[in-house]
Amino acid sequence: MKKRIPGTAAALAILMTLGAQASADTLKLSHVRPQGATIDKELHTFADNVSEATSGDVQIKLFPASALGDYTTVQERVSFGAIDMAVQPPATAADRRMQISVFPYLAGSWEQAHAIYGPGGIIRDTMAKLYDDQDIVMLAAYPVYFGGISLNVNNPHPASLEPNGIKVRVPAIKSFQLTGEALGYIPSPIPFSEAFTAVQTGVVNGIIGSGAEGYYASFRDVTKTYIPANTHFEVWYMLISRDVFSGLSQEDQNAMKEQAAAFEATRWETAAEDQKANEALLAKQGTQVVELSDEELAAMSKKVRAEVWPAILDDIGHDWAEPILDEVRQAEK
Repeated sequence: MKKRIPGTAAALAILMTLGAQASADTLKLSHVRPQGATIDKELHTFADNVSEATSGDVQIKLFPASALGDYTTVQERVSFGAIDMAVQPPATAADRRMQISVFPYLAGSWEQAHAIYGPGGIIRDTMAKLYDDQDIVMLAAYPVYFGGISLNVNNPHPASLEPNGIKVRVPAIKSFQLTGEALGYIPSPIPFSEAFTAVQTGVVNGIIGSGAEGYYASFRDVTKTYIPANTHFEVWYMLISRDVFSGLSQEDQNAMKEQAAAFEATRWETAAEDQKANEALLAKQGTQVVELSDEELAAMSKKVRAEVWPAILDDIGHDWAEPILDEVRQAEK
């Protein structure tokens, strides 16, 4: 015979159940790399740590390989809460000023990169403000690599700045297009999702816009030559919808911030070695990894800064960007 639960007890049991359901949030997190890639593994660790730190109140479900859409679409959807979280490059179409994050040859070393992209850095703080304008909270910066050039053909003069007739895919971002031209290539804006096929079918002969990690993860079968030209410093940002974040308890918000800071700090410790490891992986699978001297890299930087920076400043606003670049120059000293 079933026991009847008194009315008040039954009501209390229902409220407790509903409270437990309401307190458990499962957040969807998008990222751009395949399952099993370095960022995927690190985000699984981050998700586990968040779950533990919030006593299970906040669960994070990963959606790798842009399963929720291209990063430009994802950023827009995070801004109005249709997707909870993402770790990805900035979508400059939403705000052209976000090109400041991918300014070519902005940093010349990992130390300089940490000074401007790391905690308290001018680029990091600037990007946080730009995301805030889109109702997005930036929880962390994730340093990925210094960018390079992937080719499915041989470039006999990889350090030359003269026109070489090699057509390369670039993101539809002005800074990358102009950088490609300054380095002697013929840039062709092609969406990331179509880039592999474009190289494979000969529409273009290579790619500018990624680095060793990205080329090994997504383009190693069409990368015969890799030129580590340090074209830009790639940083992804950990984003969460402001509405979603505000909906968490203060305790859970604090836990998320703490775990995001730990996630970022760990990456700064390992990123440089990870770049070397991915260059080695490319070499192991048969890619010619070109070695450029400091003088050759300096010549590339000098030309791009002279020819490309003024054009990008015209695009994003001299008055807004020049004070930021002044702080970047201070970090170089």
